[in-house]
Amino acid sequence: MNLVTKKPIIGVIGAGSASQAGEELAYRVGQLLAEAGVVLVTGGLGGVMAAASKGCFEAGGEVLGILPGATAEAANPYVTLPIVTNVGHARNIIIAHTAQALIAIEGEYGTLSEMAIGLKLGKPVIQLHSWSQLTAARCAETPEQAVALALHSIEEGAAGGNQD
Repeated sequence: MNLVTKKPIIGVIGAGSASQAGEELAYRVGQLLAEAGVVLVTGGLGGVMAAASKGCFEAGGEVLGILPGATAEAANPYVTLPIVTNVGHARNIIIAHTAQALIAIEGEYGTLSEMAIGLKLGKPVIQLHSWSQLTAARCAETPEQAVALALHSIEEGAAGGNQD
């Protein structure tokens, strides 16, 4: 029997209207995730989501977009696998459940909700210039550090038999 090896899935969450610095961080995180062979999951729209998607797509990666609305056409142009939910903000729960780790860049209350759900589920959450008040999440200073922390956390979970 030939078993398919599943690729790791890491979520990038953050502001729908991000700063230029936030978008640059997200773009680099997306590139690094693609280079690591990871599937990127985002909310599929603009800001941090679009910048991470673009970085991943341009580096040859797969981008899974969990969309809040009723049509795939709403996805940013770098989403390769759009998932239409028509559940609005409730899609944040789907993103947190889908990702094996989350990297938060900037963000508002939607990002905070995804971080909190991820932590409640026992998922690694890494913040990169995001909600520093959420002390249960690990902090990273650079995209490289954020991706390394996420990948290491996934490897630790797999080694310990933690199944998502």
